Amino acid sequence: MWRALAFLALLALAAFGAVWIADRPGTVTVVWNGYQIGTSLAVALVGVIAAAIVLGLLWAIVRGVIGLPEALVRGSAERRRAKGLSALSRGMVAVGSGDPLAARRYAGDAERLLGSEPLTLLLKAQAAQISGDRDAAESAFQRMVDDPETRVLGLRGLFVEARRREDETAARAYATEAARLAPSVTWANEALLEAQSADGDWAAALETIERRSSLGLIDKATARRQRAVLLTAIAGEREAGEPELAGERVLQAVKLAPDLVPAACIAGRLLARRGDLKKAARIAEAAWKANPHPDLAKVYLGLRPGDSVRDRLARAETLAKLSSWDPEARLAVAQAALDARDYGRAREAAKPLLADRPTVRACLMMAAIEEAEHGAASGQAREWLARAARAPRDPVWIADGVASDTWAPVSPVTGRLDAFAWREPPNTLVAAPAVDPEPEPKPSAPVLAPAGPSDGLNPPRASVTDQNASESKAAPLPTLVPAPTSGDKADGPDPVSAGMAAAALPASGAERAVRRIG
Repeated sequence: MWRALAFLALLALAAFGAVWIADRPGTVTVVWNGYQIGTSLAVALVGVIAAAIVLGLLWAIVRGVIGLPEALVRGSAERRRAKGLSALSRGMVAVGSGDPLAARRYAGDAERLLGSEPLTLLLKAQAAQISGDRDAAESAFQRMVDDPETRVLGLRGLFVEARRREDETAARAYATEAARLAPSVTWANEALLEAQSADGDWAAALETIERRSSLGLIDKATARRQRAVLLTAIAGEREAGEPELAGERVLQAVKLAPDLVPAACIAGRLLARRGDLKKAARIAEAAWKANPHPDLAKVYLGLRPGDSVRDRLARAETLAKLSSWDPEARLAVAQAALDARDYGRAREAAKPLLADRPTVRACLMMAAIEEAEHGAASGQAREWLARAARAPRDPVWIADGVASDTWAPVSPVTGRLDAFAWREPPNTLVAAPAVDPEPEPKPSAPVLAPAGPSDGLNPPRASVTDQNASESKAAPLPTLVPAPTSGDKADGPDPVSAGMAAAALPASGAERAVRRIG
């Protein structure tokens, strides 16, 4: 609309000018080389305008003729670039869809049409990756490293390839260089933190976390948690030799993450040694409310080594009230009551744990109670031991498929920080069909037998069988086959399965097995 109004305004101005000139006639005379040419003003203006138009057309023709070769070359280059961009786009789609043949073809077309563009090199590297040609992929990434504009991207590709061939030294070098060139790159900072944590270089790992937090790469809550884990790792290493330094670090960790069980346990032990029992109890109780854990119960009940068994039972009941009688609290109370030889109180505390599929520890607790009250030959004790062999497993520390009885700050598989979580392991059991108990099986030790091949990342599956004549004359125990868990790296039997095999030991070992609960 504005264009139309502007056109009308210019048209009106031209009409006004024409009328104004018509109302004021005049003569234009040109004298040149002895000739005199005279004409009216209007004709002279029309002639000048026509001459300007003709000269403009002639100049355009001359410029077109002179610039024709360049225009042809530019048009060809644009068409070539358009074809290259189309090949690049189709190649990216082929890589995303997992078509190695099409990806390689389009990558070659893109490189031929566009040259060594960053996206062309990236497409070529990714096409080589999905085709399994690692040498070609590394070559493409190395070419990207040689270009300052794509150096970090090339380091990222070389880092991935080094991880795939399990060359941790090269991967760490690539990540360190990328973090130096671009401090805000997330993957490089994470890889650097994992490498420092795996090496136990806690001070350098703390600096990395501080840098990541200041750059906004991680949120404040995650940064606080990771700092607490690293401070706990430092305190754990210095607890025996440098208790003062360990106490300072672990109190910082407790302040950052009050629910971190290992930090609360170390703090409780160190404060108890100093005689600061109130602060130790307060830290243990705060962590217990958030995460009831057997290690916390052990620390809390042992704050005063000179306490009687009745005092320990009272403290266990305090924990039970704080956690609304959590299963861990019931086991702690049952163990304390067992130590006090209050068998009725121990059964009362453990009874709710037996209602629906009692776990291994609950069954072992009942076996220990029966053994302590009625002797090792008690049929009830043997029955509970037999049930323990089939019972679901209790929570353990698990990280990347690896189960452990003790906490660690990093995963033993990947080096990931704060990887261990207290949770139940897989409870996939394959029970053997019931058979006639005769003939009586011969006593034998638990046998660990491989049940499947290892692929280098996952350990071979293990079968745990325990046939012990001292258990009972009932049907032999079922074969326990733990479900395979991805991420296991070490060869050999699953540590959780080995622990379950220990649960089926004769009654004389029940008391020792249950001692770890308190």
